[in-house]
Amino acid sequence: MSDKLKLGIPKGSLESATIALFKRSGWTINVNGRSYFPEINDDDVECAICRAQEMSRYVENGTLDAGLTGKDWIAENGSDVHVVSDLVYSKVSARPARWVLAVAYDSPVKKLEDLEGKKITTELVEYTKRYFKERNINVSVEFSWGATEAKVVSGLADAIVEVTETGSTIKAHGLRIIHELMQTNTRLIANHESWENSKKRNKIEQIALLLKGALLAEKLVGLKMNVPETSLEKIVSLLPSLNAPTVSPLYQSKWYSVETVAGSDIIRDLIPELLKNGAEGIIEYPLNKVV
Repeated sequence: MSDKLKLGIPKGSLESATIALFKRSGWTINVNGRSYFPEINDDDVECAICRAQEMSRYVENGTLDAGLTGKDWIAENGSDVHVVSDLVYSKVSARPARWVLAVAYDSPVKKLEDLEGKKITTELVEYTKRYFKERNINVSVEFSWGATEAKVVSGLADAIVEVTETGSTIKAHGLRIIHELMQTNTRLIANHESWENSKKRNKIEQIALLLKGALLAEKLVGLKMNVPETSLEKIVSLLPSLNAPTVSPLYQSKWYSVETVAGSDIIRDLIPELLKNGAEGIIEYPLNKVV
């Protein structure tokens, strides 16, 4: 077995977001034309691009040592793989996607049991079959090759099971969500044998650490400011931080330099409050990774 890590990158909607995430984590992946084997700036790693739907199969059988795919496709394939880390990211938003059951807006179907004897179309066929079987509801589940929302509108199915992040596309097609089957997010997975290889395991753990660090940094920003001694305690009390703000005296002055990390969602309210209480020269800056 080669000690070079064979890493799967998901093709399709997550491809660009995955490559961008690796870029922020320190790895540059170059996809050249139609090649399924992009270059990466790490001599210990070789990449392959494959569909997220198939990734867990290739990792399970050892074709790939590790890869990124959805929790949903691992469940769909029933793959026996080692889950290294959960990574919540997507092309749209930093939150898990949902597999939902939807029917026509004017459908009489209100709950799962109302679908007894009905037809459902979805890409997530095996999982959907198991889901309804476990609840003793007899339904016919067919694979959808695409344009799944249109199957209900055109009368080809009574309901669909489809993945969504905001639900806006489903609503735009005149459908109504009546049930959530599962939430899914991207997972870094590894082949069990590869995980036992110390060199490969170290590389996989390094990738997991830095990917998670880059994702965490997306939600945070750095703040630096100058604060007079008379306002220091008040300013420090206003500041969030991972542990405690860094406070350093300025040269021959009764002023201090204060630095911290804060959630990007509170900055618009925090900065005016800091100014009001004596802080000056506030600098906000982005972060690449927080580990």
